[in-house]
Amino acid sequence: IGLLLMLLGNLLKKLLHQLLKFMRYIKIMNNRIVLASKSKVRKNILENNGFNCIVKPANIDEETVKEALTKEGATPLLISKNLAELKANKISKSLNSEIVIGADSVIDLEGNIISKPSNRNQALKILKKLNGKSHNLISSVCLSRNGQMIWNYSDKAQLTMKEFNENELKLYLSQITDTALYAYNVYQIEGEGRTLFSNIEGDEDTIMGLPIKKIKEYLNNLKC
Repeated sequence: IGLLLMLLGNLLKKLLHQLLKFMRYIKIMNNRIVLASKSKVRKNILENNGFNCIVKPANIDEETVKEALTKEGATPLLISKNLAELKANKISKSLNSEIVIGADSVIDLEGNIISKPSNRNQALKILKKLNGKSHNLISSVCLSRNGQMIWNYSDKAQLTMKEFNENELKLYLSQITDTALYAYNVYQIEGEGRTLFSNIEGDEDTIMGLPIKKIKEYLNNLKC
């Protein structure tokens, strides 16, 4: 009987521990999560995973930050992490104890950053650079409270683009809407963009700009 009571006690402790973890998770999931970005893609990922997402864009001058960090010799990974942290910290300074998510994605081609296009001519130039080569897409995320980072994470995926001639690239671009073109950095991986690649290695959410699995894992273990 003593052994049985001990086993039952240990089982109850484990169940209580799991219940507390679940309650913390529900509390976080019910709280609103502030996204320091106007990215509809990231907002959709958060909402599709049960988050109550409030959008408050940080409006960071990303190109200026990239240029300054590049001059200092920063790697694409470090630039991505810095931008995510800048966005999250800027918005969380004005919010009381709310969790703010900042995120940034960059294309790393042989150690050089490829920025998002601002027009279709730039998009064509980017596709020509990526044509027939492998590149890394790096997505970084930072969670902040009261103006300070509480957690960050970066992930990368490797994509190998097929060989295309210029007319084929122009045809691809003609089939892509402006919204998709500028939101997804020339390719929309869950749409027509997948046809551009001969090989994709990595998490699809990372490619879309938000490694949601790791975010949920962290929040699940966060002590509120």
